[in-house]
Amino acid sequence: MKRLMLPLLAVALTLGGCASKDSGSSSRYSMKHDRGPDQAISMAHVPDAVPRYEPVSRWGNKSPYEVLGKRYYVLPNAEGYRVRGNASWYGKKFHGHTTSNGEIYDMYQMTAAHKSLPLPSFVRVTNLDNGRQVVVRVNDRGPFHDDRVIDLSYAAAYRLDMLQKGTARVEVEAIIPGSTGAVLAQSREQEGRSLVSADQAAITGRMLQIAAFSTESGARDVAERLRGLLQEPVQINPVQREARTLYRVHLGPLTGSHTLSWILDQLKAAGYPGAHLVDLP
Repeated sequence: MKRLMLPLLAVALTLGGCASKDSGSSSRYSMKHDRGPDQAISMAHVPDAVPRYEPVSRWGNKSPYEVLGKRYYVLPNAEGYRVRGNASWYGKKFHGHTTSNGEIYDMYQMTAAHKSLPLPSFVRVTNLDNGRQVVVRVNDRGPFHDDRVIDLSYAAAYRLDMLQKGTARVEVEAIIPGSTGAVLAQSREQEGRSLVSADQAAITGRMLQIAAFSTESGARDVAERLRGLLQEPVQINPVQREARTLYRVHLGPLTGSHTLSWILDQLKAAGYPGAHLVDLP
């Protein structure tokens, strides 16, 4: 499994946009430290990865495997996977090199590295500090740090607005492509009665859930941004979940001034593609 271990070691040395310590990898990479592109490039236009059924790849799914003296186990499937933790990102140093499943890493695509999800997998990543969401395709292994749960491509990190800080508190949630092509997200927070269709007309009096936060300050920041973006009411509604409080940001009740598809387009462009209809008690 030599083709597996080289990419594994490569990602093991990744610190996701921060200076990394290279141990014997200088012959493989032309750069000592990882970074983004030489000139700032907007990734706002890069679309989310599109979940679809794919068989597990030949490479990168050996279980258990060992990196830097620690053993890791690959999950049999991604169904029900949902975890919170820290995300990092990796960029130019690894751009053009082989990923753990034998593909070529492209930092301008919506991809990610994960220690235990089957390759490939699709996940929704939510930045818990600002509510931004992306959907990425997991095709690599890492990050091999106990305090990090996922390593994102440069494009994904840009979309989540975490490039400058280098890391972010996130929620990672598996997306399972259904047999009919519908995307089924494993989410206990999903309160919508149906997925929002882009061509629906406005539904007066309904509510859109934009995001949910673990802190009230994070919810307030997003609420203020939405008030300046859309001429619709914005609410923050706390809810108890497993002995903790989540602060949900809701848009509405919708006034009917705009079509629902127009509102969704504005939200997606602002970095909130996961908005969905909800019915509040």
